[in-house]
Order: sequence, then structure tokens, then C-alpha cells
Amino acid sequence: MLSNLTDEGRRTLKERPERLHAVNKEIEAMGARVTGQFATMGSYDFVNIIEAPSNEVMVQITVELGSRGTIKITTLPAFSVDEFIDMLSAGTSPGEG
Repeated sequence: MLSNLTDEGRRTLKERPERLHAVNKEIEAMGARVTGQFATMGSYDFVNIIEAPSNEVMVQITVELGSRGTIKITTLPAFSVDEFIDMLSAGTSPGEG
């Protein structure tokens, strides 16, 4: 998940930087897990590696977090190279199962 802070998000983060950890706990409560989190300089403010049981769970997370008006989110479903090779061998496309 790639994200950019809005003006409101920057104010919130400046006042309460620990809020980042609270959001990770909220993501866990929605059924996913943050396995990596990086503050970045460039096109995005944060890169979060999230393991979720399904794309539907990620939709729930992005709608919930995005509806607050503090961040703009881009998600990129990713597969390990081995999973990708297995999908190619089985003749399915990523996301088809």
C-alpha cells in the first residue's frame, strides 16, 4: 500500500506521530497484518507491506483509512515470484485464484 498524507494528515502526524502505530493495530483488527512500514521521500510518503487474506479485506482497509481524509492510498496486489510462476504454469492470471 502506497500512501500520501493530505494536509490534515500532516497536521495529525506532526501533533501525534505515534498515530502511525495505532493505524497498524486498526489494520490488524480488520484481519490483515503490516509486515513492513517505511517512510519514503519521493512520490509517496509511506510504503506499507500488508498481508491480507483477500483483496476484499484490502478494500475494507483502504475505504476505512481513506474515508478519514488524512491519506490518499494506492494499492498494489503483489505475488511472490514462486506464486507467479505457479499461476503461469497453471494457466491462470494473478487474482483468478
